[in-house]
Amino acid sequence: MSVIKETQLTSKGMKTRQKILNTAEKIFGEKGYFETSIVDITVKAGVAQGTFYNYFPTKKSIYDELVRQLSSSLRYQIKIAMEEETSFNDKQRAGFRAFFEWVLSHRNLYSIVQQSVLVDKELYRWYYEKIAAGFIKSIETAVDKEECKPLNPETVAYCLMGVGQFIGMRWLLWEGQEVPEEVFEEAMQVIFHGVSLSEVK
Repeated sequence: MSVIKETQLTSKGMKTRQKILNTAEKIFGEKGYFETSIVDITVKAGVAQGTFYNYFPTKKSIYDELVRQLSSSLRYQIKIAMEEETSFNDKQRAGFRAFFEWVLSHRNLYSIVQQSVLVDKELYRWYYEKIAAGFIKSIETAVDKEECKPLNPETVAYCLMGVGQFIGMRWLLWEGQEVPEEVFEEAMQVIFHGVSLSEVK
């Protein structure tokens, strides 16, 4: 059975395809990639197996598409939020808020992405490199404007990603709630001012 290309889909077909993806997001997040079957996805989505194969040839193909779609959606929300601000600090604050807000409604992202270490290491690396690229571009611009110390942009990018990753995991994933405002502000203090009481010479 040939797979229908996304560009060939009707409006109804696009809705069905997205319904299958949304269902896969939930099941992969809860059961894990290796424990999930195509039957699990189709039954939960309320579609026939033949319908699934119209859009995705294999379980791996829907997993790949899901990771890429989640990445694209997340990065788009962050980009839109940052574009509304002008200074480096305000852009970063807006970006982190957008990240936390988006992940709260897509908490399975953590599980799905971490599984890719075993499912497809190249996909795992791609996911984080795409996020890093956005940070690097923003940092390079800030350095040029003298809004940021002239540190290695890639190093700074991965440090900032670590803050977002683990603050989000602590509150969004484990607690299932928004990041408390005092936690957000303290994280911003660490990012913009560090933790030392004395300036580094």
